[in-house]
Amino acid sequence: MPSGDLPQPFPQRLRAFITNSQAVVDLRRYFGIGMPPSEVPFTGSRFEHLAGGGDRPGIADRFTAEDLVAVQTLSVTVPASVALDLLEGRLGARLSGLLQAIPTDIDMVDAEADVLAEGSPADQAWHLLCAQNGVNWVIAGKLLARKRSRLLPVYDKVVRCALCRPRPSFWLALHAALREDDAALHRRLLELRQVAGVPETVSALRVCDVAVWMNHRALGHACP
Repeated sequence: MPSGDLPQPFPQRLRAFITNSQAVVDLRRYFGIGMPPSEVPFTGSRFEHLAGGGDRPGIADRFTAEDLVAVQTLSVTVPASVALDLLEGRLGARLSGLLQAIPTDIDMVDAEADVLAEGSPADQAWHLLCAQNGVNWVIAGKLLARKRSRLLPVYDKVVRCALCRPRPSFWLALHAALREDDAALHRRLLELRQVAGVPETVSALRVCDVAVWMNHRALGHACP
């Protein structure tokens, strides 16, 4: 999992994004809610829903061609050789074994920290994907978020720039922040989802990701 130094407290930085009044507007724009016919939603609005989702019964523990297309809606592409290995090769078999040990029916806020910790099946899957030629931490994270949308977050360079690099990892920092104050931030994300009219099939984690990503992107930061 990505790690590094955090100059300011992570929960406060996160809270500033998801309590911003612009968050509802951004969510509606991203998911195409209430937009005129001449406008189209962001392609990422299909990430969770394409082909019924990556965590639906029957395919939750293996990568499919639809999963590879889904991550493309978030502007990344899995190299062809890795894609074939995921679908037909040893890499797919190894990841299937790890996915079987990662729960599908739990939100990050309700999970124990060891589900996300170093050495966990989720962490092993992330490292295994990152070890593949042409797969970086962004692609690896998006692939896993497609398979476990309630538990594992989308995390890219824009979100990293917005929230910096928490220790010991983004997963654990986000998990701790969502659980603070009797899960106040998690509840706020659910409220945002409801007010914006976003379908309940979109996880709280994706509401969080979109709110942060849209706001930081709009401010014109030159994210490294």
